[in-house]
Amino acid sequence: MLIIGEKINSTRKAVDAAVRRRDREFIEDLARRQAAAGAHLLDVNCGTLDAEEEPQAMAWLVEVVQQATGLPLCLDSANPRALAAGLEVHQGRAMINSISGESARYREVLPLLRETDSQVVLLGLDDQGIPPTREKAREVGGRLVDALCEAGIEPDRVYFDPLVRSVATNPQSVVDTLLLMDDLRQAYPGLHFVSGVSNVSFGLPARRHLNRAYVVLSIAHGLDAVIMDPTDAVMGALIYAAEALLARDRFCLEYIKAFQNKKLDV
Repeated sequence: MLIIGEKINSTRKAVDAAVRRRDREFIEDLARRQAAAGAHLLDVNCGTLDAEEEPQAMAWLVEVVQQATGLPLCLDSANPRALAAGLEVHQGRAMINSISGESARYREVLPLLRETDSQVVLLGLDDQGIPPTREKAREVGGRLVDALCEAGIEPDRVYFDPLVRSVATNPQSVVDTLLLMDDLRQAYPGLHFVSGVSNVSFGLPARRHLNRAYVVLSIAHGLDAVIMDPTDAVMGALIYAAEALLARDRFCLEYIKAFQNKKLDV
C-alpha cells in the first residue's frame, strides 16, 4: 500500500500560516514526522493562497519538504502554474494531484504529464461533476482512462480516485465505490486506485472507525494507495493485516517486519 501523507495542506490553518510566513522549521517538522511514521510520499498543498502567489509557494514547499525527508511528493493543486512550478524543482518522480475530465483541467494538466514521467491522480468526474450513479461513474472513468492512454499515458502511471461520498448522505456510496473499482480494475490491468479517507464519514460521529473500515474494505477491491494521516497507528496496523490476509503481502513478510518494528503495538 502506498501511503501518501496528507498533513501539509494549507486548508489546515496552522499550515496556511506557516506557508505564508515561510516557516521552514514548522514545515520540516511536519514532513519529518510523517516520514518517520511510514509515509512513502507526502502531499503538498498551498491552494488557499492567491493564484499568483501559489506557484512560488509550491516551489518553496517542494524544496523544503524534499530537503527535510528525501521523499517524492504528491503535488496537490488545481492551479496548473503551481503544478508546473513544483515539478520544476522536484527531485525524482513526482505525483500530480490531479487531472480530471473537466475540460480546462484536462487540457492544462495533460502537457505536464507528457513532459515528465510523473504519476497522476485521476479524479472520476467531468464537466457535469461527480457522476450520480455507479453506471455513469464507470462510463466517465473508462472514457478518461482511454483518453489518457491515447495521449500516451499508460495505466500504470494513473491512480484513479473514485471520489467516495459520505455514507451519511448516500448509504450506497461505499458499495458503489467498491464495485466501480472492481469494474475498472478488470478493464484496465495496471491501473492503480487511490482514495482519501475522510469524505466517507463526513457528518457522522467517531469518524475514525468508518474511515478505517473503508480502507480495509477497499483493499479487497484493488485500492493500492491512500491519502491519510500516516501517524494513525491503528490505520497502519489494519492496512498491514488486510494486505497479509488478502495475499498482497507474500508470506506476511511486511506484517512480520511491522511487528518487529513495533508498528502493530496499538
